[in-house]
Amino acid sequence: MSALTIHTAQQTEEGAGAAVRRLFPVRGMMNYDPFVLWDEFTVPPSAGFPDHPHRGFEGVTYVFEGSMRHKDNLGNDSTVNAGGLQRFTAGKGIVHSEMPSSRVATRGIQLWVNLPRRLKQSPPAYQQVAADDIIEARIEHGSVRELAGGNAALALHTPTRYLDVKLNANAGYSVSMPVDYRGFVYLVEGNARINDSLVTSGQAVFFDSGGEIRLRSSDDCRFMLCFGKPHNEPIYQHGPYVD
Repeated sequence: MSALTIHTAQQTEEGAGAAVRRLFPVRGMMNYDPFVLWDEFTVPPSAGFPDHPHRGFEGVTYVFEGSMRHKDNLGNDSTVNAGGLQRFTAGKGIVHSEMPSSRVATRGIQLWVNLPRRLKQSPPAYQQVAADDIIEARIEHGSVRELAGGNAALALHTPTRYLDVKLNANAGYSVSMPVDYRGFVYLVEGNARINDSLVTSGQAVFFDSGGEIRLRSSDDCRFMLCFGKPHNEPIYQHGPYVD
């Protein structure tokens, strides 16, 4: 298994004063079937994402630090604290807001996973998973949190595996990606080697087929591994909608 490409997230602003490192969609990298958005966000207490619409995909917000309050037109009103995550299925349409609810900046990742065409008009839905309900395994010189796939509590309509891996300096970890999946490894913190590629914070290595993914940290590192089964359908992506 070899790396397909390396991409660097681009600094931009979203919502009302939120700073993001956006891996995609950007010029030259609109999506990576089945994934249609990847943002590493930092939201000061005074900023956030006021009411806005979505349709056609599932969004997963994973909080590193701080907390995020989700409210939607389905009647859901809940707060995701550090280490927790939430999923909204936009389906045929949802309106929601995500606003920080802590006195410190809220940091994390938002991932959008496309829905197959047969589910584009499905009813919208919401799920929250508390930090204590996420499976975490201690490994030699690090830890692995199972966010989606395997025995994870989070439910997605697209077969997806999503991991949060922390490694101490000069440590290694490997995982096998199914042959019919594709995906990427994003480095949140540190410097590392991913298979044969040297990467630094804010960069990702993309893989277009299954096989072994090997991580080797140069210093203390945090990786997000995200891979899934592509739908192999046209993606019509425009702003908050994926039709």
